[in-house]
Amino acid sequence: MFTIDLSIKNTAFPISVQRKSAEDAEAVYQLILAAIRSGNPDIVELKCEGKTEKKIAVRASEISGVQIVQKDGTTPGGGRPPGFFAVAAE
Repeated sequence: MFTIDLSIKNTAFPISVQRKSAEDAEAVYQLILAAIRSGNPDIVELKCEGKTEKKIAVRASEISGVQIVQKDGTTPGGGRPPGFFAVAAE
């Protein structure tokens, strides 16, 4: 399973959708890049393959970043996205 995370301006947490194949994830990634590059405030609508009831819509002009992360049971760090960490209290 692949997760596409969108970073939204002035929002602390990313918005994410899932795709089952690398090709589908890459297609969504390229769609989002094209929307960001256009500079238009168009709405980007996405559906999640992992949770079929999940849909998102966001203005392309509000997206500040996008990444693809492969999620499976063997990823290091317990499947957390890169760049985030937990501090253990002693």
